[in-house]
Amino acid sequence: MNAQNPPMTVTHKTTSTGGVYTAKVEGKSASGYLEWEARADGARIATHTVVPRAIGGRGIAGLLVDQLIADARRLGVKVVPQCSYVAASLTAIPIGRICAPDAPRQ
Repeated sequence: MNAQNPPMTVTHKTTSTGGVYTAKVEGKSASGYLEWEARADGARIATHTVVPRAIGGRGIAGLLVDQLIADARRLGVKVVPQCSYVAASLTAIPIGRICAPDAPRQ
């Protein structure tokens, strides 16, 4: 990466009710995150994606969604996009392959 786009690190932490993906940009104090909640059938309900202006325009939100999808595929679970950004991101993916049946279709 160049000076305009310093390296980013994405981490994932699970909680008793779901989890959060956090993206940290090297040299910046702000971080972006994507929160999800677990559903009884194992699906991950994507509830919020937030990237502060200070680190915006670097593709961070997309990177967070990519990680959510990669983990869901690896675990064999579905994604339910309650967050508008995640819902919009999933329109490029065949809906039945990654989204739960009650996911919004656009």
